[in-house]
Amino acid sequence: MRARYPLIAILSLGLTSAAFGAPASPAADILAAMQKSAVEWNHGDLAAFARVYENSPDILFIGRSVSYGYAQMLAAYREHYANRAQMGRLSFSRLAVQPLDEQFATVTGNYHLERTKAGGGNADGYFLLVFKKTTRGWKIVRDDSTGLPRPGRCATGH
Repeated sequence: MRARYPLIAILSLGLTSAAFGAPASPAADILAAMQKSAVEWNHGDLAAFARVYENSPDILFIGRSVSYGYAQMLAAYREHYANRAQMGRLSFSRLAVQPLDEQFATVTGNYHLERTKAGGGNADGYFLLVFKKTTRGWKIVRDDSTGLPRPGRCATGH
């Protein structure tokens, strides 16, 4: 059984210091942005979920293929998650933020989609995200996400 670290507990440390006037850390700000995106996903709002990404044609996605661009990313999400059943409920675990400098940081972790069989069944994977500090807050500029093979299927999908 793998350990799960509730994002809420991790966030509470950073948000508490911000509530008392101390500036939040980049890690707390990034984790808050991720938590907000998960909440938006779980409300079924893909457009709001996607606001954690930089709205740029230059953002990069690595998964089964390599693609560029915010508009292409949002279109792919809408195609693959066309309804609430396919979206399921998103959660993150094992999150680790590593600041690289004052403008960039990486986040590694696991994702889990809790879905009904009709929605495609549960899905799990891991990711490496690159966040950039912008005038609109921390935004994802690189997303390397890998889905884990489903039970009973090999890595090639057979």
